[in-house]
Amino acid sequence: MSRAAPVSRAVVIDRPGAHRLIARDVPVPGPGEVLVRVAAAGICMSDREVLDGHRSPAYVRYPVTPGHEWAGTVEAVGAGVDPGLVGRKTVAEGFRACGVCARCRCGETSLCTGGYAETGFTEPGAFADHVVVPARLLHPLDDGADLRAAALLEPSAVIAAAVRAGAPRPGERIVVVGAGTLGLLAVQLLAASSPAELTVVDPRAARAEAALRFGATEAVGPADAAALDGRFDLVVETAGAPSTAASSCLLARRGGRVVLTGMFTEGAVGIDPVHLSLSQLEVRSVFGAPSSAWSDAVRAFGLGLLDPAPLITHEFPLERFADAVALVGGGDPKTGKVLLRP
Repeated sequence: MSRAAPVSRAVVIDRPGAHRLIARDVPVPGPGEVLVRVAAAGICMSDREVLDGHRSPAYVRYPVTPGHEWAGTVEAVGAGVDPGLVGRKTVAEGFRACGVCARCRCGETSLCTGGYAETGFTEPGAFADHVVVPARLLHPLDDGADLRAAALLEPSAVIAAAVRAGAPRPGERIVVVGAGTLGLLAVQLLAASSPAELTVVDPRAARAEAALRFGATEAVGPADAAALDGRFDLVVETAGAPSTAASSCLLARRGGRVVLTGMFTEGAVGIDPVHLSLSQLEVRSVFGAPSSAWSDAVRAFGLGLLDPAPLITHEFPLERFADAVALVGGGDPKTGKVLLRP
């Protein structure tokens, strides 16, 4: 009597507003690939945008299994992959960079010109029991790593990219605009650079209190932040609100540095070019994270400089995907990071 094939579940968004939980055979990794059993996957606003149909068509391909923030354990490897990876805890980069274009060869894998492809948006993601990814994208973790917390290493890598771009120096005055997931992760990493001041701007009292616990020296609301204009050597913007790109530039001192990580939408207030030129600001933006930033984030996590676990407030099984995604962006100040736990 033949035995039934092992089953692996996955959330599939067929089109905007329509999703289902399917049962399938366990995926088989191809040459150069690994099969990972997912331990936890984080939900962010971009996942909700995929479900709602608000993500640009250039950055999603339906039907799709979402899930780009995740951690798990390697369960099988394809041809040409080191079998010693089986059993290793791991995370993996989301961008499927080509590795051969000029930008990739310079190490700028998040600027790959080979065409956009990303786990959870154009390729099957981790809102599933298993995910298959190229082995070259893996970042193995320590044996004792908390995979629940490690699911937040993808946004941590984005912040590591911002920190690289901002190049904080000991003794500088630094401000983080926004105290969501990215902002609170930024506070942790920036605190490790020994700033003289580390201020956070956010209107939510609970988030401000969390920022102080994570290493900020001061937390203020947007109304009070205007009094701090021109004070900071480095400004790291994480909110993506309509006015925060412009207001972040005002917070920087003349000759200061501003790094924008928030995902802005059409109609956001533009940066004043007169202020920009007269102040001689250095402005950088971050979208995703190159391999080097992933390495920074994983290293900081392993050393305990970065602890995403306190950001997690809700956990749901795959069957409750709809309930989980409804919390994200719902406006409840008590909602932090929401996880799916297959």
